[in-house]
Amino acid sequence: MRTVKEISKLTGISVRTLHYYDEIGLFVPTEKSEAGYRLYDDKALETLQEILFFREFDIPLKEIKAVMENPALDRKQILQMQRKMLTVKKERMERLIASIDDILKGENRMDFTVFNKAEVEEMFQTMLEHMPENMRQTAIDEFGSVEQWRKHYVEVVSSEEMQKRYAKVVEWYGGKDAFLSVAKNPVSKEVADSYQKRIDHILRKLMDRRDCAVDSFEVKEVIGEYGFVMKQFCQLKEEKEMMHALAAFYRNPKAREINDKKYGEGASEFFAEAIEAFYSK
Repeated sequence: MRTVKEISKLTGISVRTLHYYDEIGLFVPTEKSEAGYRLYDDKALETLQEILFFREFDIPLKEIKAVMENPALDRKQILQMQRKMLTVKKERMERLIASIDDILKGENRMDFTVFNKAEVEEMFQTMLEHMPENMRQTAIDEFGSVEQWRKHYVEVVSSEEMQKRYAKVVEWYGGKDAFLSVAKNPVSKEVADSYQKRIDHILRKLMDRRDCAVDSFEVKEVIGEYGFVMKQFCQLKEEKEMMHALAAFYRNPKAREINDKKYGEGASEFFAEAIEAFYSK
């Protein structure tokens, strides 16, 4: 058995942090001595190692706790999940290091490519086939044709800026293969329609609370529901960054025009501010 101080010295995690992990039920001691001191065995150390692997990706503690307590996952599955996440991160770091080396040699510029053109086109086709009819028709009307829409999509997703964003998204899913699996096997149109109706209901409920401060409980309650629904719909492990991206989307002039017309003047900015207030903590 090891004491908290010994665990702290061995892992580099502060005693205060270990106490906090115990308080929230994330990493509890194996037993306590008669004097009330926390004691840990080797199995507890293995658990702490798994927690630290997840922390490498800045995953919130509540999310780590949910994964660790999931009865459908055994230790081997958790380690396999973490290995995939670390492998993706390792490959990306190696690619960036190689690019930097090339730049120092004056031979190349940094390459942030995550998905090649064929993969991007396949992602578009899957999106086209599975998105709700009303959303698809709106996009076609905006671009003039499917082909023009496809061309725009490929150009945008293939850009350096979007590739850098996708690199982070891939980490959320636990790897490129996991992301593409979700992208190629999205929810059915019926389920997507159901989610869209629920999101519309949430946004209308949010507008009903517009007189409340964006950091009030009344508003946070609705944003919490919004985040949960988006996490389920997109099949994400963690929705924080995606919700920040959504807040930025609401400030897009085109999105602002559409949402203000549908939900009321100033709705889009209110949605953005409410999301940022909730996820800035």
